[in-house]
Formats: sequence, structure tokens, C-alpha cells
Amino acid sequence: MIVHLGSDHAGFKLKEQLKQYLKKNGYSVKDHGANKLVTTDDYPDYAHAVAKALRKRKEDKGILVCGSAEGICIAANRHKGIRAVAVWTLQNAKLSRQHNDANVLCLSGWQLPLSKAKTIAKTWLETSFSNEERHIRRIRKIEP
Repeated sequence: MIVHLGSDHAGFKLKEQLKQYLKKNGYSVKDHGANKLVTTDDYPDYAHAVAKALRKRKEDKGILVCGSAEGICIAANRHKGIRAVAVWTLQNAKLSRQHNDANVLCLSGWQLPLSKAKTIAKTWLETSFSNEERHIRRIRKIEP
């Protein structure tokens, strides 16, 4: 599995810190930008890049970071097969994987401290989809 990362200027610092954390912990990481801090960039560009990469390799996961986590999440969810979630708690990290088979984690660069973002990302990446029939059925109902 490759973890695909993306962020705009508001999530750049947190994305860079998470990238180092993930690499240090043995994850294979591909960074889709921003590659430097550009205060005029747009979060949809990075959401689209990560979503397109995930469509090619369904076993991979994505982590996106913008200021609020919401905008980049909305942009990612416009892509077929993407189930992006904005997560703020460990419980939501677990449930979004177990019940929703989320494949993109969206985090807030403005409101999440690094320590919490690391814990959320680790929990989310290590939690598997339950494969329970009820969850499979529900996911099929939201597919375009």
C-alpha cells in the first residue's frame, strides 16, 4: 500500500510533518504536492491528484490536508470510488474505516496539533474494513 499525500498552503506544514512520520514508521509515501509553500494555491488541485492516483491503485490510501479539512474533502469526494472523510477523533478514524471503507483521510491544518494528527492517521491506516454485509450494502447505495 502507498499512502498518497496532498495539501494546500493551509495544510502544508502538517502534511510535511505527517510525511516524515509515515516514512519513519515504514509507510511508502507519494507526495502529490504542494511541494513548497505557495499561499495562493488551491486545495482542489491536490484533492484531484490524490483521487486520480487512488483510482489507479485501489489498495492505496490517501491523506489530504487543508485549513478546515472540509474543502479538500468535498473536492476529493467528487471522484468516483473515493470515500473521503474529515476526521477529528480516534473513534471517527476507526469507524470511517470499519463501516465506510473510507480511502481518503482529510485533516485540518489549522485545528489539529501534530500529535493528534499522527494518532488519527496511524489509527485510520491500521484499521481494516469490517466486510460486514450491512456495510457493503450501504456503500453500494452511495456509489454513483
